[in-house]
Amino acid sequence: MSIRLGDLTLDPPVFLAPLAGITDLPFRELVAEFGAGLVVSEMIASQDLLNAKPGVREKAELGFGVEGTAVQIAGCEAYWMAEAARFAEASGARIIDINMGCPAKKVTSSSGAGASGSALLRDLDHALTLIEAVVDAVSVPVSLKTRLGWDDALLNAPELAKRAEDAGIQMITIHGRTRCQFYKGSADWAAIRNVKEAVSLPVIANGDIVDATTAREALELSNADGVMMGRGVQGAPWTLAQVAAEIFGGASPEVPQGHDFIEMVSKHYQAMLRFYGSDLGVRVARKHLGWYMDHAQTPKVLRNQVLTAKTEREVLALLPVALSPAEERTAA
Repeated sequence: MSIRLGDLTLDPPVFLAPLAGITDLPFRELVAEFGAGLVVSEMIASQDLLNAKPGVREKAELGFGVEGTAVQIAGCEAYWMAEAARFAEASGARIIDINMGCPAKKVTSSSGAGASGSALLRDLDHALTLIEAVVDAVSVPVSLKTRLGWDDALLNAPELAKRAEDAGIQMITIHGRTRCQFYKGSADWAAIRNVKEAVSLPVIANGDIVDATTAREALELSNADGVMMGRGVQGAPWTLAQVAAEIFGGASPEVPQGHDFIEMVSKHYQAMLRFYGSDLGVRVARKHLGWYMDHAQTPKVLRNQVLTAKTEREVLALLPVALSPAEERTAA
């Protein structure tokens, strides 16, 4: 099973969700090495991208060798959205993804980013002007990521999806919550079916999908064409490929163990330091190292040593002990 967008074939239809501060280039490249139908950049504020705000253009960095890469942009003004889309396309993005689902107050508040993200669910006419501007600005496919609605009284994702399809959107991802739910409660995968029935374009289910069991249930309840995973991939970059193999067939990835796991984590750590520079990279990498140590069930004392180490040399010296199987660990 695959999804065709323009000249792209997204296969398997198991995608990496955009996660702020997480789905940077080093992590996307690592996930793609194991196998993913699509990886998506962190959300990028369109005006900040064009104004070259420090740290923003790095979020759109595409690197080399990742065939299926989408750059996700957000904003509330058609001009800046169109220009940001042009910039991303010129930089090599194969898909432009529009964010109309972020629930963060700094994004949805007019005093913050200008009422963008999921705030646009309250004004579909304005949302459509942004969609039309982006579609008209680029030649690559444009997709949309949103939620079921603003709240339980405004579940208008099916209407938005239909209007977006008419405007040229080629794929839509639905997080199975309203904006006002934020990330509380459980994602309502069955409600995504209403969006699927409203359009003929591919629909991707998102929210609380962490493994093959939840992915399979989400697909059955939503009748979606694929799934998008976020938190379930943290500390386990092979998860997308694993889920794809279990549901859609094909070879299952080899989950790195022992020395291979330590080597993978060490390389990811070094890639982050190269990408961000040593000072910032050491800090940015800590959350990833924490998730890897969760996976390895690293003892608290060792964990604290790794997370408080201040240099690359210190961290790399500690990782072989911190990430070793319990029976092989010695005192750090």
